[in-house]
Amino acid sequence: MESATKESYALQPALVAKIASWLEQIDPGVHRRIKGLRLVTAYGIAAMLGMLLQHTYQFAGSSYLSYLAAGFALWASVSEGQTTRWHSTRDLALLSAAGAAGAISFVALSSISPGLGYAGPEWILITGAFFVGYLKRFGILGAGIGSQIYIGQLLAYGTGITRRDAGMVLLAGLVAAVASIIPRVLSGPAEHPILSPPELPLPAGQTSREMRMAFQSAVAALVIVLLSGVIHLQQSAWAITASTYVIAGSASGTADRVRRRIIGTLIGVPLGILCLPIALHVPPLAWTLAALAMIIYAMALPERYDIACGAYAFTLMVTLAISGETSISLLAARAWETLLGGALGVTAAKVILPLRTHRPPERPATGPYSPELPHSLGRSDLLR
Repeated sequence: MESATKESYALQPALVAKIASWLEQIDPGVHRRIKGLRLVTAYGIAAMLGMLLQHTYQFAGSSYLSYLAAGFALWASVSEGQTTRWHSTRDLALLSAAGAAGAISFVALSSISPGLGYAGPEWILITGAFFVGYLKRFGILGAGIGSQIYIGQLLAYGTGITRRDAGMVLLAGLVAAVASIIPRVLSGPAEHPILSPPELPLPAGQTSREMRMAFQSAVAALVIVLLSGVIHLQQSAWAITASTYVIAGSASGTADRVRRRIIGTLIGVPLGILCLPIALHVPPLAWTLAALAMIIYAMALPERYDIACGAYAFTLMVTLAISGETSISLLAARAWETLLGGALGVTAAKVILPLRTHRPPERPATGPYSPELPHSLGRSDLLR
């Protein structure tokens, strides 16, 4: 018995060392861990401020204020990638406003949904999917704004807000801006965002890369909406989200991203379901696990999209369980429809104005060393 105890103590330092080594490989400079802590902090501040305003002032739609503000703040923090406090503050304010604008656009467009036959309000997400791809032409801020517009629409779709809640949505955007800016100002120069290398331009006369990506996302979303009208998908919004965010700067990049997303989902979802008892009986521990998973998400996102997807899938399962959605069939529907969306996304990337990785022609060496070609051009989209 005593020898077994000694062996277990001996294994603990080795396990800790392996975990530390793994963290160093993913995040050698600790910069991404800081960003992970920042986005979790922004989410928490926004949620608490929303709850405080909700209990202090009673107004239309106040029950959704905390949820919307936390969502806007979280994904604004994920999308922001500046190197100075001032530029980060500016971008976070714009990204939070974009999230609110997306939610408002959903409310405005939902009034014409009854005239579209069997298509439900999820058709509005097609517009957001288009912006996710198209606005990437304006750099990292444009990519973030496009993503926030879609996130705002998705959150509005999930809450079912109406026109009378417009004031609450604007307040949620303001709360999100404050909540996301505060931790970024405090993190200061400790962060060094990883910027993706620019894509090589397409040959003259061809449709721009961003326009092609926008059409691919929109067509995949349209197919999902039509398919949902026929076979009644239970969680079609999740399929649209998957098809939108797997579109990369090339067909091969999209296929690689789908493969990684499938791997991550197949690992993260079962782990999240295994933690359902914790979410039901020990919510504080479940929130802690979800926060740790989001930190891993921020660390892995630039290069290990599979790990990032697994961490997010785990977080999603746990937070859904905490909020009361514990139906295995519902969670399974979100999982398999996410995979369906990924499959449709890669199909659209290969069929609709397909993008191929273009490499510059090799030049003869002018000295003792040959010029190096860019590494893995498709990886730049993993940041978006």
